[in-house]
Amino acid sequence: MKKYIDLHIHTFHSDGCYSPSQVVSMAAERGMKAIAIADHDSVSGVEEARVKGIQLGVEVVPAVELSIGFCDYQDIHLLGYYIDYRDKSFTTKLSDFRKARDLRGKALVEKINSKLAAERKAGISYDELIDTAQESLGRLHIARLLVARGQARTVQDAFTRYLLPCNVPKRYFPLQEALDEIARIGGVSVLAHPQSISDDRRILKPLIREMKQMGLDGVEVFNNFCYKDDMIFLESLCQEFDLVMTGGSDFHGYEDDVQIGIGRGALAVAYHLLEPLRSIAASRSEQVTP
Repeated sequence: MKKYIDLHIHTFHSDGCYSPSQVVSMAAERGMKAIAIADHDSVSGVEEARVKGIQLGVEVVPAVELSIGFCDYQDIHLLGYYIDYRDKSFTTKLSDFRKARDLRGKALVEKINSKLAAERKAGISYDELIDTAQESLGRLHIARLLVARGQARTVQDAFTRYLLPCNVPKRYFPLQEALDEIARIGGVSVLAHPQSISDDRRILKPLIREMKQMGLDGVEVFNNFCYKDDMIFLESLCQEFDLVMTGGSDFHGYEDDVQIGIGRGALAVAYHLLEPLRSIAASRSEQVTP
């Protein structure tokens, strides 16, 4: 019997719809052998997920997804696997980023409410937004609230009409700092869905080569931004640059066409891909000073 994994899942501790326990239960129902909880700038859901995973026989890999700035690119997503999610220095950094997200959220709401007022529409409440966002506020939470309040038809409509015109700059981790921090806490760094950076392979190849030189460990080869030939291209880069391969659905829970384990229907990430990640993490954990 083949064993499959999904190494890119979000919970309501960032921009997902479900609790960590619910996500693990859904993964178990789909026959997943292992999953990774990879919330944006948050590790608060990992412990709950791991407890539920033990109950249901699903291996839960502690992970995080960081928003990165590098060269002229912003909002590159970097995944960290097998991290020490209890490390106090790291959790403090994440807390600082969430505070920056909250400040950005307040500024976004203020600008959006001004636009709504100009359209003679009722504004949205920041307090209501915080209630829906748990602890890692993002633009998606605002979009969903606009839809719930009837101010937009869909999430995409909310982005087009309000969030993009009213955008406020986001704070990013510098790439080198993020790579060093993930390694410091015994983790494995993986570039998430590279095609979200560019679909031009002439750009991606030198970019990933430079990231490897800086300390990148792997690439999310199997993801929802890819077609089959894209995956073949990314797999060839991993072989050429000696990078580990991962894959995941990037499940949030609000997309009708994305499901745990299979993404938009074509994903099938084999369990054996976890072994290289474990090996790297184990070697780093031995180097971490107690």
